[in-house]
Amino acid sequence: MKGLIIILFLATVMLSSCEGFFGKKTDLTFIDAPVFQARDVAYVPIQPIIDGFFEPTDVIAGFDELIYVVDAGSQEIIAFDQSGREQGRYSLPGVRKIVQDRQMNILAIADHDTTINDADYTLSAIYRLNLNAALGYGINNAEIINKIIHPFYFKTSFSSLDADVNFSSVDIMGDNSFYVTRTGPRDNENQVGGPDDGIVLFNEDDEYVSNIFVSTNSGFFRGYFQTPLSIATFAKPRQSPSVSPSSNFFVAMADPNVSIKVQSINFLETEFGSSYEVEILDFTDTSEANDFLYRSDRFENPVDLTLTGDGTNYLFVVDDAKDSIFQFTTRGWEGVNPPAGSSETKNIIASFGGTGEGATQFNKPSAVAYLDRVLYVTDKGNGRLLRFKLTTDID
Repeated sequence: MKGLIIILFLATVMLSSCEGFFGKKTDLTFIDAPVFQARDVAYVPIQPIIDGFFEPTDVIAGFDELIYVVDAGSQEIIAFDQSGREQGRYSLPGVRKIVQDRQMNILAIADHDTTINDADYTLSAIYRLNLNAALGYGINNAEIINKIIHPFYFKTSFSSLDADVNFSSVDIMGDNSFYVTRTGPRDNENQVGGPDDGIVLFNEDDEYVSNIFVSTNSGFFRGYFQTPLSIATFAKPRQSPSVSPSSNFFVAMADPNVSIKVQSINFLETEFGSSYEVEILDFTDTSEANDFLYRSDRFENPVDLTLTGDGTNYLFVVDDAKDSIFQFTTRGWEGVNPPAGSSETKNIIASFGGTGEGATQFNKPSAVAYLDRVLYVTDKGNGRLLRFKLTTDID
């Protein structure tokens, strides 16, 4: 029912045309620059491929400018420099998703085994790893300095159904507070802590702040997020004073009843209070793009998202059911901006993929990261980390 509400809400708002809302593009035809054709603009592979993983489930670009890969098969976090040389690894049972905050700590979603009332449970947890430990900086020397265990961040009681709730992703904001997505079986909006499917906000000290509820023109929803698998904020490396302070985010939902599976959520503050609201992105202006993020049923199973932190304002979506990586602008237009001097007048589609073992193919891609104009993709089924660069970014 809630999935239907989301669809109806978006459909109602989207019926109004957004044509011309963002204005016209600046005429750049006077600039003396190389002429690019659409077919020349694409993400091309960087060699060598980094392989040898058992089940890579996540990749992130750290604020320390290292690349971190989670290998769920070996239950390790592995660090690489940007040339692909391994810098160390750390074992953590059940690790599957990570992020690095601006203090250079790693927040890792993993397992916590415990016994409650004489019964054994494996609970979802978030571990805070200090990389700047006594033995020196690095993942090899990491120390666990805190742990958030579901459900004990918001209540002291426990039900066996709490063991069926899993944290699915985590991402930070510029002030080191962070969002966590979670999934679970209970759909009760009135239960303590909100429905199992949802997004939770923690402050920089790992203290629970609130669940994220969403206001729409159809009402206020405590259970808006349906099977949220990934969240992407705007705070991305490199480390600098210009790191975005925004609390806005994109979220990917896998519920088959949700038609618009990747959505932009804005945090708004007014004199009357604060709220989270769905941002309605353009999905009709074909003078700007040939396809759109908000096209109905665009994705089958979006498992990961990332945003760029270099001013390009690109969003990348991993759909493991389509074995593909999709690229959009944060305005919802598919494709990259045409290069200066291009004969193209609209965004040039650069999404790519397909099932296989080729250099631009995937078998269940699981995550995506971006740093210094290089795109990193974990290819879970093929046990490898692939790197790509846009042809127009190659010097």
